[in-house]
Amino acid sequence: MFSFVYDLWPAMEDIIVEYIDLDFTLWLSWLLMPLLITFLLPLVIVLLLYLNTLIIYIYKLHRARLRNAYGTAWRDAALHMMAAVWDGHGWIWHGYEIQGLENIPQDKPVLFIYYHGAIPIDMYYFISKIFLYNSKLICTVGDRFLFKIPGWSVIADVAKIIPGTIQTCSAILKEGNMLAISPGGVYEAQFGDSYYELMWKKRMGFAKVALDAKVNIIPVFTRNVREAFRTVSWGRRIWLKIYAKTKFPFAPIYGGFPVKLVTYVGKPIPYDGNLTPEELQLKVANTLRDLIRKHQKVPGNIMRGLIERIRKVEEYEN
Repeated sequence: MFSFVYDLWPAMEDIIVEYIDLDFTLWLSWLLMPLLITFLLPLVIVLLLYLNTLIIYIYKLHRARLRNAYGTAWRDAALHMMAAVWDGHGWIWHGYEIQGLENIPQDKPVLFIYYHGAIPIDMYYFISKIFLYNSKLICTVGDRFLFKIPGWSVIADVAKIIPGTIQTCSAILKEGNMLAISPGGVYEAQFGDSYYELMWKKRMGFAKVALDAKVNIIPVFTRNVREAFRTVSWGRRIWLKIYAKTKFPFAPIYGGFPVKLVTYVGKPIPYDGNLTPEELQLKVANTLRDLIRKHQKVPGNIMRGLIERIRKVEEYEN
């Protein structure tokens, strides 16, 4: 076998030297490397999600042994492990931190309303940190297409991610839990840009939920979330048409840039039974816009986000 390879190698070497320009190949790989890295980094997030799935299945299959080891149910043990993975990733890659934790009540249900980045990586970090340090899990509303992805159901079961109707969301809050909703959803994720405009259309389901459950609303925004991941700007009309017909996010996402991420938790908007859903939606939208204007310089800039990793973050009034 080895002699055959030894005899074959000179012929292969002649072919490589004659037909392949090694210098050009090396130059081309150097030229395309930033592009390859830019589009491959989002796959890291997918790999982390499937790593979470693997961890959960391990706990599920071996829960008897793990329960004896950790003294708790397999779901809780798996959730702690998953939260630790995301918290570590946020700290290492984005220097992630939260400001305004004092605005989160310790003994009351609350509805978080947040701006949706191209990938809601900030909410993975936010929910993980709150769970690890406050022992409270924030339930989240996910788009229905997520539940069609193989392996997602087990993550949704453990992390309490739900498709979310007004009735189910209200019931979760009435049970004393915390809930996070992005009114812009996938539409805002796919077609938002570095100007951080809210893209809620006329969605006010969250307002109906808050009024029915009689809970406070807390706006949440993460600085530079659009600089960490972005959707491509070309072919916008095509992606819009495809999304309108399929409700599936086909617009390509690129990024994974290690920009500074800081989540700002705004002051609670108290429950007011005199407000209509339309009035409450407008009030929350204006409050979230104020939070964005205060903490995000627009248009967002990737290089500026990278620089903010090594210097103090300034406040901006746009």
